[in-house]
Amino acid sequence: MKAFKLFALLTVYYVLLFGGAWLVIHANPGFQGYLPIGGAESLINSGDGGKSEILGAVAQSEAVKTLGQSLGWMAVAILGALVTSWPVSWVYMATRSAEEYDQSMISSILILPAVVTSIVVVVQHSLALAFALGGIAGAVRFKNSLKSSGDALYILLSVGIGLASGIGAVELALVMSLIFNYCFLALWFTEYGEREGMKRYMSDFNPNRGPGSAGATDTPPAPPPPAG
Repeated sequence: MKAFKLFALLTVYYVLLFGGAWLVIHANPGFQGYLPIGGAESLINSGDGGKSEILGAVAQSEAVKTLGQSLGWMAVAILGALVTSWPVSWVYMATRSAEEYDQSMISSILILPAVVTSIVVVVQHSLALAFALGGIAGAVRFKNSLKSSGDALYILLSVGIGLASGIGAVELALVMSLIFNYCFLALWFTEYGEREGMKRYMSDFNPNRGPGSAGATDTPPAPPPPAG
């Protein structure tokens, strides 16, 4: 079944992703200082130090001191955002109802995290740049009408993945992606909140189930004989 194939694909993907990252870091412990990893631990442990300490914990990577290392750090952060958001697009394509499927959402899910990651790297530690970015965004005033509140969840997740990657916490982005995808799969499997005649956000997981669908697979009745 398509749903179980998606579940297996997500499981294998995350196992390979987490396993590969663990092997690389375990084999080269000093290499972690050059990667956007570990920011989540710094943010969690800086809760008692006030705002200044939290800002100081953002994207801390003492080993990144040269231009090449900085470009490599940012490239890995953007790549981490893309790799993390990729399985989210699989869930959207599999679960979204065909009537309101929006292809532009796929592009948003994949590209928005990378854009947010780049913006966070630019504006971090600079209040002036943050205000300048807000003024530019207000001048552009771009709009995108979402077809459902469920689509807004994907946009919020994409922004969250980009923020996590931009502050050097790609591991947090992976956890967000994993939990979101499995939660959506669970809602799809169980068809939680479904009612007869309702407007669907997710496609019907089992369209042949229910009393109204039994006749759809039966042989149609024979036409009545012609009048004598």
